[in-house]
Amino acid sequence: MTGAGRMLSGFAALVYVLILAPIVVVVMLAFSADNFILFPPSGYSLRWFRQLAGNGPLLAALWLSVQIAAVVTLCSLAIGVPAALALAKGRFRGKSALTSFFLAPLLLPTLITGLALLLFFSPLKLAATLPGLVLGHMTVTVPFVIRMMTTALANLPDDIEAAAATLGAPPWRVVRRVTLPLATPGLIACACLSFLLSFDETVISLFIAGPRASTLPVEMVRYVEGRTDPLVAALSVVLIVATLAVVLVVERLVGVARAVGR
Repeated sequence: MTGAGRMLSGFAALVYVLILAPIVVVVMLAFSADNFILFPPSGYSLRWFRQLAGNGPLLAALWLSVQIAAVVTLCSLAIGVPAALALAKGRFRGKSALTSFFLAPLLLPTLITGLALLLFFSPLKLAATLPGLVLGHMTVTVPFVIRMMTTALANLPDDIEAAAATLGAPPWRVVRRVTLPLATPGLIACACLSFLLSFDETVISLFIAGPRASTLPVEMVRYVEGRTDPLVAALSVVLIVATLAVVLVVERLVGVARAVGR
């Protein structure tokens, strides 16, 4: 390895350390035996995990976030997959402009998106409601689904679809029996990513959530505003483990690289 290669490897290792260091701190605080956040902890125990199991508001917000994320995932796939099919396989005027329109929300800061949604939803009485949260999260998840599925569909071999068409299969049957089965890894990746993005969405939820529609990230922000105990650190460790489990399932079933179309 050359000197430049060693320097780049060392720099990359330093970046990874800086990225992962906060996670290590959170994990250590989750097992703290102290009554408040103190690093390094004076002792270790599972007390905050036991208290988390009995915290009604956080558990209720967790269940609500799971429900919202599931609905957002289904709706995002129902909208994003047909749009991606049209963009990846169709040939029509204005295709580039339409692609840019669909992907435009990815370029906007979520702070601006959240404020715009609040101003738009308030006259429609959708603010602080479950349908409003679902629609708000979909402004983030649908563009990701379209982008990932467009990439996945563009990498499919065209000759297989052409062979099915020449054998007499109508377009809808080619899509159902050939295209979508071949794109299954991309569909799985899109479903998992949509669920995680919706579950973890904080900024948009802060703008449009309400007392009866408070997601887990919003409830966590409200909790740390008035408390300094490591309970949220324990919850963060649970969420980290759950996220890693989802990634491992995707890797085991289809492979992460294959799922994103590589």
